[in-house]
Amino acid sequence: MSKAETAADRARGGASEHAVELDGVAVRFRTRKRDVTALAEVSLDVPVGEFVAIVGPSGCGKSTLLKLVSGLLKPSSGTVRLHGETVTGPRHDIGFVFQRAALLEWRSAKRNILLQAEMRKMPAEQARRRTAELMEMTGLTGFEDAYPHELSGGMQQRVALCRALLHEPPVLLMDEPFGALDALTREQLNVELNRIWRETRTTVLLVTHSVAEAAYLANRVVVMTSRPGRIAEVIDVNLPPERDYATTVADPEFARVTARIRELLGAGAAAD
Repeated sequence: MSKAETAADRARGGASEHAVELDGVAVRFRTRKRDVTALAEVSLDVPVGEFVAIVGPSGCGKSTLLKLVSGLLKPSSGTVRLHGETVTGPRHDIGFVFQRAALLEWRSAKRNILLQAEMRKMPAEQARRRTAELMEMTGLTGFEDAYPHELSGGMQQRVALCRALLHEPPVLLMDEPFGALDALTREQLNVELNRIWRETRTTVLLVTHSVAEAAYLANRVVVMTSRPGRIAEVIDVNLPPERDYATTVADPEFARVTARIRELLGAGAAAD
């Protein structure tokens, strides 16, 4: 990736100042026994280069929102737009990171990342150069030839993140990517993700169950209601873009944001 042009720079060259737009979106489906409304009348605009965290009770439709943006799921009503273009099917201009790294055990870290290039038929030299940049950015240099079973859970997720960023997507979707990691590794990857976001300015939508993670990483936090999922409130996070972890969690603004999220979720002063 050219340091002179980030994903956000390229996206701003498009027709819309918003990377993602959800306009009155609802998702309904039928089970054997009843009709279920997963999402109801969700509207949200995400400006180019913003980091948005989505929190809410289990089953409120957080992951469903990401599937709508990626085009893996069609809304029952309403409209989803990506950079001004209506999403009508699977999108190839997004990156997606899931809770499980889902690496191929018979491929090295480097070759797991390059799988993205093979699928997209990227020029070989460009893909190798981009892979090296990403592995250096995520602290994986020296582990190019390591296989998944030789990597810790945190390192596996770094590989998955590199794979998702290989094609320089203007929008990165993350569905509980650090949920299975221990607390210390999760904090370390939060710091890494903040740095990567600042360097690339990729628009990020992160689904998380961690109140602290949402407040630490995001510019705005979207708090969802119980199913059918609606937006209860969108909270602005007035913290500097560069966020040292210890300093940030001690900041009164961090305390304000986390307290408000917990209030909306009905969790009081409970821990994550």
